Amino acid sequence: MTMQELVVLSMLARQIVAVSPDGRDIRVLVDNTPEAPDGIVVDQARGHIYWTNMGTPDPGSPPGQEPKFFARNGSIERVDLDGSNRRTIIPRGTFTTGKQLAADFDAGHLYWCDREGMRVMRCELDGSRIETLVIAGRGEDARDPRHHCVGIAIDTQARQLYWTQKGAPKAGQGRIFRASLDMPQGRTAEDRDDILVLRENLPEPIDLHLDRSDPDAGLRLVWTDRGAAPDGNSLNRAVLSPALEPRELRQHELLARGFTEAIGLATADGATFYVTSLRGGTIRAVNVDTGEDRTIVTLEPGLTGIALAELPA
Repeated sequence: MTMQELVVLSMLARQIVAVSPDGRDIRVLVDNTPEAPDGIVVDQARGHIYWTNMGTPDPGSPPGQEPKFFARNGSIERVDLDGSNRRTIIPRGTFTTGKQLAADFDAGHLYWCDREGMRVMRCELDGSRIETLVIAGRGEDARDPRHHCVGIAIDTQARQLYWTQKGAPKAGQGRIFRASLDMPQGRTAEDRDDILVLRENLPEPIDLHLDRSDPDAGLRLVWTDRGAAPDGNSLNRAVLSPALEPRELRQHELLARGFTEAIGLATADGATFYVTSLRGGTIRAVNVDTGEDRTIVTLEPGLTGIALAELPA
């Protein structure tokens, strides 16, 4: 017997937690995740949960500010749906800072953003054939958050890749990008010529989700933003232009405000979105059809990625 639950990464509690959608039932799936877990994705068919680790914060990070992760100690791990059989898919030190994680399970690929590594990356489900798809900067560019790649979403139908570069905290430098999942002929991750900026001057965009739930509305991009109010600390949605039309996000809506640093988002139906808050430790359920917006549970601060899964009872 299985039930649908929220699978949530808790960075400060060092846990992966399963929460019922009404917030009444909470249980720990994985304990002792000391490497700052951030992005999560569930392979329901194969029975696996994957997550990224940011690694150990740089010791020179200013107190009270968002920590930096300049050392190459990011990794990706996997467990079965019941939390057992934990294993490392990509070893610590293969990349710098693991952020949001996405997947094309049919093709057997994981995709993620490497924040201070300033890259968008891909590998096979077993961690082999690691590829760099986008390089946003090199070396000392990592000190400039405008180069930091954070959120990621993939459109396997149109063969498109979307990602965020958040900019400095509360600085209004955030951007959302699009490029092909397939490298243009004769180009590399550093000089590819198909990258489009879909939106810029956003407060601080973080995680992404592609929404196909309403055929009449077309493909929509949903994202969290942890930047400054009134437009930051929000849940956002916009209609995406078809791949061959001019670059733009149309009909931008602020679906919900007032988060305490919104990070992860997940939905099963494109109507109710579950959003985590990093500083508040809350999970909010926002129904974009009815306008209902409620906190379903408050956990320890430090919540990052969230996904939905059918887990063993």
